[in-house]
Amino acid sequence: MIWLGLLLLIVVAAFVTSGIGPLEISYKTILQLWLSPLHPAWASGVDDTVRYIVIHVRLARIVLALEVGGALALAGAVYQGVLLNPLADPFTLGVSTGAAFGASLAIIAGVGGIHLLGISALPAAAFAGALTALYLVYLLGRMDGRIHVTTLVLAGIIVSTFLSACISLIKSLNEDSVSTIVFWIMGSLSGKSWTHVLLVLPYLVLGGGVIFWYVRELDLLSLGDIQAQHLGVDVQRMRFFLLLASSLITAAAVAVSGVIGFVGLVVPHLVRLAIGPQHRRLLPAVALLGGLLVLVSDTIARSLLATGEELPVGVVTAILGGPFFCYLLLHRKKYLQL
Repeated sequence: MIWLGLLLLIVVAAFVTSGIGPLEISYKTILQLWLSPLHPAWASGVDDTVRYIVIHVRLARIVLALEVGGALALAGAVYQGVLLNPLADPFTLGVSTGAAFGASLAIIAGVGGIHLLGISALPAAAFAGALTALYLVYLLGRMDGRIHVTTLVLAGIIVSTFLSACISLIKSLNEDSVSTIVFWIMGSLSGKSWTHVLLVLPYLVLGGGVIFWYVRELDLLSLGDIQAQHLGVDVQRMRFFLLLASSLITAAAVAVSGVIGFVGLVVPHLVRLAIGPQHRRLLPAVALLGGLLVLVSDTIARSLLATGEELPVGVVTAILGGPFFCYLLLHRKKYLQL
């Protein structure tokens, strides 16, 4: 039932936000354009400029926001379950910081503006940085040929801290690129198109498919390694596949949106409050609510300032998610237990 409610909220929010922007477009026109694939004659009298803005600018950005938010929230839920850490999110293993470092290198090298097949080199550099960070975490996290949760988390913190220092060094050495790097690190969906939507989609489908395929094992891993082994789970293998899948969708999301914080941390806890910890029910609701949160945050970011300038999406998600998580941490500590 909660899934149906979230889907309805997403449809309503997408329709409402598609009418928000510098160019005023009636909701009747928007509805005609949305339904035009079913009956092309309904949108026959719509101006081409309006058609382009509604379909190729606003709707593409809405779909991308849903993809990015769903990916980050889904990855956060998996991290919390696999690492047995209620404070885990896509930053835990340094994946987001790795993506930011890769993008920063591309910006300072002057290749961020290069386009191939309509895609900027910036997402490719961010994706490569995210996967490189994950590889380094696995190298540091192995002890006696095995991956332990504690050492993996510590390795993630080490790699993330080191890469953050490298980003600060890059900014200090190239002051001309500071504003671009900072804005990208804080997250933005500005200027994105259907090409970016299609760029994220295969990774989201692949990584999400692996996660949902092993949803039972994820429930068992949440009980702890010993209990999971007694119930027949290959702990090392399952942990590797689940972490790899969640890191893959995180890298793809961050590569096109920049670093958007708090989504993967707050959303799983909020959904867990409503429907409990069983991942078969939890994960779809988490993905839907994460997409809704980023969609609302992006709309606020692009429409809040009267001057027409955009705020970073990460700032809005932090403002919305930070106080809520502080409330959970101070007053409902029992809900932070997985």
